[in-house]
Amino acid sequence: MPDVSLLILSALFLVVGALYASVGHAGASGYLAVMALLGVDVVATRPTALSINVLVAAIAFTQYARAGHFSWALFWPFAAASIPAAYAGGLVRLPQHALKVAIGVVLLLSAVRMAHVALRPPAAIRSPQPPSVPIALMVGAGLGFMAGLTGTGGGIFLSPLILILGWAEPKRTAATSSLFILLNSVAGLAGLATQGWAPPTSVWLPGTCAAIGGTLGATLGSRRATPRTLNVLLALVLLIAGTKLACA
Repeated sequence: MPDVSLLILSALFLVVGALYASVGHAGASGYLAVMALLGVDVVATRPTALSINVLVAAIAFTQYARAGHFSWALFWPFAAASIPAAYAGGLVRLPQHALKVAIGVVLLLSAVRMAHVALRPPAAIRSPQPPSVPIALMVGAGLGFMAGLTGTGGGIFLSPLILILGWAEPKRTAATSSLFILLNSVAGLAGLATQGWAPPTSVWLPGTCAAIGGTLGATLGSRRATPRTLNVLLALVLLIAGTKLACA
């Protein structure tokens, strides 16, 4: 990749990392969109996105956990089923165009729903009610497999589901999603590594920029942003991700 293209890629990764980490995400769908726009070899895009996901998700989780927003009771059922499912998804090779378009449409609809959640009056917001363990296990398995299959960490699917169904408030959702993304990204990379993939040396600069952006975004989201602001930001993230997949 030419040096200029690498610098542009790195700058855009910084912006994506900041935006996504502000809501507890790591940015895989955004990195995939940027790489597609800059003509990066499609074979390299999924593992590159997952590699940077691991770094930014770890930063986002650390910030949200330090701010006191993480709940192990909410998190573990999703993770217990998602990790092996993400590994399995990383092994699968399918024609993905139709799948990505369908997922993109779902994310766009979720963006509309999240915008509605953000704009509704506070009195209309229900108190969070966590899901039962069997439901969380089933959701985790489905989203984990989808994460490995699409080259994302799965948080882009988990966060809106938790918020729309009223399972947790925005900052606890962000903390849960960030660790969910981290573990699923590691599992997805493990699946790719069994097929001989190793990260290229050129990934360090975009990865560093994404980490800087992720630190800024996660600090803002975990300590300063209001729940309504986080819902608006999540709607924007879903809009970007959904558009990217629907137009793939």
